Formats: sequence, structure tokens, C-alpha cells
Amino acid sequence: MGNIAAIRGACRALENVCNASYGNYRSISVSSSYASTFRIDPFDQNESHFEKILIANRGEIACRVIKTAKEMGIKTVAVYSMVDNNARHVHLADEAVCIGPAVTRESYLNIDHIMEAVTKTGAQAVHPGYGFLSENAVFVEKLEAAGISFIGPSVESINGMGDKLESKRLAQAAGVNTIPGFDGIVKDADHCVQISKSIGYPVMIKASAGGGGKGMRIARNDDDARDGFRLASQEAAASFGDDRILVEKFIDKPRHIEIQVLGDKHGNAIYLNERECSIQRRNQKVIEEAPSTFVDEETRKAMGEQAVSLCKRLGYYSAGTVEFLVDSQHNFYFLEMNTRLQVEHPVTEYITGVDLVHQMIRVAKGHPLLLTQKDIPIKGWAIESRVYSEDPYKNFGLPSIGRLYKYIEPLHIPNVRCDSGIDEGSEISIYYDPMICKLVCYGNTRNEAIDTSLKALDSYVIRGVTHNIPLLRDILTEKKFVNGNISTNYLSEVYPDGFKGRQLSNTDKQHILAIAACVYSKMDIRSYKFLNERPSTAKHKDPSNWALIISLFDEELLCNVKKVGNEFRVQIKTDTIVVEDNINLSSPLIQTNISGKPTVMQLVSKNAYGKLQIVYQGTMFTLTVLSDNASKFLKMMPEKPKVDVSKVVFSPMPGMVKSVSCEVGDTIAEGQEVCVVEAMKMQNSLVVGATGKVKAVNVKAGDTVGEDDVLIEFE
Repeated sequence: MGNIAAIRGACRALENVCNASYGNYRSISVSSSYASTFRIDPFDQNESHFEKILIANRGEIACRVIKTAKEMGIKTVAVYSMVDNNARHVHLADEAVCIGPAVTRESYLNIDHIMEAVTKTGAQAVHPGYGFLSENAVFVEKLEAAGISFIGPSVESINGMGDKLESKRLAQAAGVNTIPGFDGIVKDADHCVQISKSIGYPVMIKASAGGGGKGMRIARNDDDARDGFRLASQEAAASFGDDRILVEKFIDKPRHIEIQVLGDKHGNAIYLNERECSIQRRNQKVIEEAPSTFVDEETRKAMGEQAVSLCKRLGYYSAGTVEFLVDSQHNFYFLEMNTRLQVEHPVTEYITGVDLVHQMIRVAKGHPLLLTQKDIPIKGWAIESRVYSEDPYKNFGLPSIGRLYKYIEPLHIPNVRCDSGIDEGSEISIYYDPMICKLVCYGNTRNEAIDTSLKALDSYVIRGVTHNIPLLRDILTEKKFVNGNISTNYLSEVYPDGFKGRQLSNTDKQHILAIAACVYSKMDIRSYKFLNERPSTAKHKDPSNWALIISLFDEELLCNVKKVGNEFRVQIKTDTIVVEDNINLSSPLIQTNISGKPTVMQLVSKNAYGKLQIVYQGTMFTLTVLSDNASKFLKMMPEKPKVDVSKVVFSPMPGMVKSVSCEVGDTIAEGQEVCVVEAMKMQNSLVVGATGKVKAVNVKAGDTVGEDDVLIEFE
């Protein structure tokens, strides 16, 4: 006990040191590896390069930049907030500097703190990653004034493309197709309604300085336009410090196709083909792939040439992405240009063989591109599944927080790349984006890439937070997706009532029941054995037959199990399922053969009361497995009364209360907003499900709430 207390004391002391003062730094070096593919831009160790760069970001993108920098022989500096003290990117870098508290405006968005870190460590250049300060012109100006290179585009390019109104004008001047809309600033909600009517519903209301799907709302009528203006402007102010809003015509059932571009400081620019990013929720991408099933060579060339034309008009250098909406007739319209590295850049790297971070660093150093347009191939297919810490059963993904008490990436599978910034023991907090990992899978064909993705998702072990693997896994097997028949409306069309989890066939049910029966039987056999058991003249025989009652979806089934040699034979009704006995109860993965077919499941939990949680094809199923006698006794137990939840408003996720629009005694109509909760910079309006009188208001603006906290109570 004394040793444990001493360790805890040391940990608290270390935390106090970090909390007492940002700016302390330490020297750390840990190796990292990624899945490799063919390369057409190998590192030239004789080419001049920066000696040291600082990565002004966190998480997986910081790890990604550090990886390439190390391969180029460049030393790296990580920055971190107090809650990120033990983050992976901190350990991977050669040096690490604490830049402030968890709140982003006091750390990752604090230009002065990052500039101090640059000065302290002597970094010659800064890579911004994406998000945070990656498209902040003021930050770039301060770096340039200090003689520090920015690994990204010029201030002029950032300013020109950072404002959606100005970017649209520049795109038009460069001969790029643009979406019809209002070319000005929306003054207020009434003005928004007026503009929306003149354009014609539906319209897209979005932040002028926005990106990443934040500050965007679709309006199909006047009421939508008013609410959309209010919520979008609030999100824009919270995410970008700029609440300006614009309105454009919303194109129904478009595909979201983006072109990766790369330019240098010598006037050269090329495009690296397209990425399909149509699978989205709340205008944020969920699954991306390269190339697109929809884009033909003619459209690819036209989109690529327009993207390059825009780059040359801007004098753009570094990596960037020009995003388009494409209708069913292959007409495409400029959406925006992201003047930074994109989250989904790995799929482009896989099919082109180009390391985009390598090229960004070279360009920032002043080297010309050594690649021409004819050098850029399309080899194979890559799919990126964004694994988030969120609940896919709630509006396709509301954030979840917690500590990862078990975490195993599926890197044992060939052609799998995991871009992540976490390890087992990492904490997912309310302060930052809930992304866990970018799971990127490659194949010679799209079907191969899908198949590899399914195997990887089935073997991806994540415990401690709710995650969206069930949704990702289901999308990848859904008929419309497999056929490439998708649009940005995909989720609402395929899951009109929301995602409900994997829908099981009769064979699926039998396989889950059989595995549950085998797990119970293995546990029962193990209970007859003792560690360090002394030899005894009295021989005991392990059980080999079980009569079990298994409950799944409130349905009880009798399963008879027989152990024969190295297999279990499970009889369910008239069917017999043969399961190979290679199940390891101490492993989270169940990798076995069912009736001769390889099968992967996950054993999440088991207890002495017969409750089992098993993940099958991405979705977790809860079963109760009892002996026949135990099941009979359980029916004699009284049932726990259900709690009436119809008269309360719960928080659907952890977050911060932005506003409360009711008081005790108010009569609230069904569908009326009572409060707004912000999570990961997204505004979520909470409404009443039935008319009632407010009995209690348990929160106020500024309060931090957890998932399922009771916010409002009704009589």
C-alpha cells in the first residue's frame, strides 16, 4: 500500500508541475510506424531541409507529421495542453512544450503561447496540421515576422479562401463553376428569410469563415431559416470567432467530391485526383474513399484543371483541397477550398504514392515540385473510416467521453493503416474533437478495400467509450454503398428512423447464440480447475454436456451443447452449429471457425449472473446465458419497476449548456426548445416531447453536463 501511495503522490506532483506553468518542455523520443505502400516521391536525404519543426496541433495529425519529419531526418517539437500531458504526440516528438490549460483558446488557439514555444525550442518552421490555427492568417503573419517558415500556403491564399464570400468571387474569376447564392453578408434572421425566399428553398445557411461542417444548416422553409441563422451564427462564433453567415442554393442529393492539389513557390501546380466524401452526418464526413465510383476520366480532368486554375490564380503553394458538389448529371460546383492538409489525405496517399506531408515540408523549404501531372497515378482503392468516440444510435453520432481501458488497433491485418493519436489509457475529453482514429484500408479493387475494412473493424478493440464502429461496419455492407449509389443524403435515406444497429439474419442469430453458449461452457469447464492444484487420487471429469437457456432480444431459446474433442456442437431447435474450440476467455477477440467458416467476434464482458456482451459485425449484443435450472429460478424473482422518463429532458451527450429558454412555472408546448447544449463546438437544440408545465430547471448557461443528466423537469 505504501508503494501505491507513493506512486499516486508522484503522479499528482507531476500534474501540479504542469498545471503551475506552461512553457516547460522535455526531451522525448519514441519510434512510430505506419502501413507502407508504393512511393513515387522517395525521401532525398541529400536535399536541404529544416533542422527542427514545431507541430502546432495535437492528436493523430500531430503524430502523422512527426512520423514523416523523422523519416526526413528533421527534429520535432510537440505542443500540448495540460490535459494532453501524456498524449501520444507528446511522447513521439523530440521535445514537448506545455502551452496552457485544456480550453483551446488558452492553449492550441493561443498564438502568443505557441510563438513562445517556437522561440524557446529554436524551431525553424511550424506545421499547423488541420483545424486550430491551420488557416489563421494572423498566426502566419506573426511567424513570418519572426523569421519562421509556415508549412502551408501564403497569407493571401488563406485570406482569399478562408472567407466563403471572397473565395466564391475568386473561384468565379478563375473560371471555376460556382453555386447560385447571395453574394453578401446576412444581417439578421429576417434578412436570412428574405434572401432564402429570393433564392428559393431549400437553401444552405453556413458560416462565412467556416469549415469542417460547423456552422451549417439546411433550411426548407421560413422557420428553418430563422432557426438555422441563429444556431449557425452561434456555432460560427464559438468555432471561428466570426459569426458572419451566407446563404446558397442547396443542391438536393449531391455527391461531395474533392480534388487534392499541390503547388510550389515556383508557379507549379498539380492535382492528385479526387476523393469521394459523400457519407456525412451533420455536414461532417464519416467515410471517404479514393477514387470515386462516380467520377469518370472526363469529369476528373475537368475538375482537376479547374482546381489547378484556382491555385494558379491565387499563386497557391503547399497542399490544399478544392471541394465540389456534383449532381447526377456530372455538373460540378465549387463549394470551398481548404488551404491545409485534409483529415482524409491518407486515401490520396495510398492511391498516388505521394506523401503529402513530405511535399508540404519540401515546398515550405523552397524546393520545386519534382512531380508533374503525368506522374500522378491511380493505383488501387483506399477507404477511410473515421472512428469517433460517439454514440451512433443518437442522431448518427453524439459525442461520448471516457478513458480507454482497452485499446487494440487491427494493424495485424495487411493493407491497414491507423492514423491515431491515442493509446490504451488515453482519455477522450469534452475539450477536443472526439476522433479516435482514421482507419484506412487499401485494396487493388474497391471490393478488396471494403473487405479489408470489414475485417479491420471487426478486429478493432475499443473499450471505455461508446464508438461509431457499428455504423461504419453497417454502411460498408449496405447495398447502395456497395453499388456506389450514394449522396450527401445517404444516412437519412438509408436510415430514415436513425441507425438501429446490425439487423440480424437467422444465421447471424444462430452464430451469436452458439458463441455465447461456447463461452458459458468454457467458463464452466474452467471453474472445475484450480491453479497449483495438487495431484489427487480422486479423478474428476470435466463437464461435456450443457442444457442452456439463452435470451436475445427478449426471446428465450433452449441450446444443448456437447463438447466433442476440439469442438463444441451446439443444437438450436433442429440445427446443429459446430464451433472450433480455440476460444480464449482472456482475449477480447474471439477468432474461431463456425461450421468451417472463419469468424471474428469480440467478447466485451461476462459475469457470474449469465450476462454476456458480444460484438458481432460491429454491433454489440447483450445476452443472458443460464442453465436450464437457473432460468427456472430467475422467473420467480420480482421485476424492477421502470422509471417514467416522459416528464424530463435529459442531456443526450456530455457538453456545456449555452442557453436555457424556460423558467419554473412556464407552460411549454410540444416541440418547443428549452435549452441548447454545446459539444465539440456543435450547438444542439433540445426540445420538449410533450406539452407540460416546468417543475424544475436544474442547469444554467455555462454549466457542464454529462450524458443523461436531467436538465429540465415537468409536472
